[in-house]
Amino acid sequence: MNALAVQGLTKDYPHFRLDNISFAVAEGHIAGLIGGNGAGKSTLLKGIVNQIDAEGEITVFGKNFRSDEARLKQKIGFAGGGFRFYPLKRLSAVRKAYAAFYQDWDDRKYRTWLVRFGLDEHKKVRELSDGMRVKFSLALALSHGAKLLLLDEPTSGLDPLSREELCETLLSLARKENVTILFSTHIATDLVRTADEVLLLSHGNLLENCPLSELLSRWKTVRFADVATAAAANAVGLKPGKNGLEGLLPQKAPLPAGAVSRDASLDEILIHLEQAQKEDGNICPRL
Repeated sequence: MNALAVQGLTKDYPHFRLDNISFAVAEGHIAGLIGGNGAGKSTLLKGIVNQIDAEGEITVFGKNFRSDEARLKQKIGFAGGGFRFYPLKRLSAVRKAYAAFYQDWDDRKYRTWLVRFGLDEHKKVRELSDGMRVKFSLALALSHGAKLLLLDEPTSGLDPLSREELCETLLSLARKENVTILFSTHIATDLVRTADEVLLLSHGNLLENCPLSELLSRWKTVRFADVATAAAANAVGLKPGKNGLEGLLPQKAPLPAGAVSRDASLDEILIHLEQAQKEDGNICPRL
């Protein structure tokens, strides 16, 4: 069963369009939403939980989200972009107000997360670092029995050790408690560390939606000696590199004479597919 299904999600702004996004995330899976700044990651997540008025159909655990929003939100934990609300309030006051909205709020679980994340409830929100604000938003989201977590840049502002701890937490929630997770990030290593599926978003368009292993096995990065050789090979997203020109080729594509290849990293796939979209004005076709 899909924990989350999104069909035709669209949002228009004066200079940006989230364009007809459709995907699904199965129960117990972790899906990573990756893309550059301005790709539409936050807009997509906010559109799912109705924080912004967007067109499209959202289904959560088989139920239409728009028609049963209040009940279904009890099953959703949302944490977006750190915690920047109520800067003059102590964490204890924020927790009290937040908990009142959730029937299954678990104060014991919340206290466990406080200890794990090293949070002091006597501090005010404005006294927290960016990383600690992220941890506080996560502690709130994880303390009311949510079975679907929507996380916007959850590792932003965290040091490497804290990022690794969070990745381990997400994996544990999915594998041991069957929690479904959709999280956005611009840090490819965090996605590679945790995600079952990847959604690659660029300028409001969904370029890729597939298992992470499939995406990584589809492409190789190739260094070409000149533009003519790259063009003849139909290289995707050609860009200048340190020692020539680099682009993507399908893994099974023959290697031109003089070209050198390696397995493409997730960052390289993102960069070159975005470059291809910029050049062609449309989404790079699937192979």
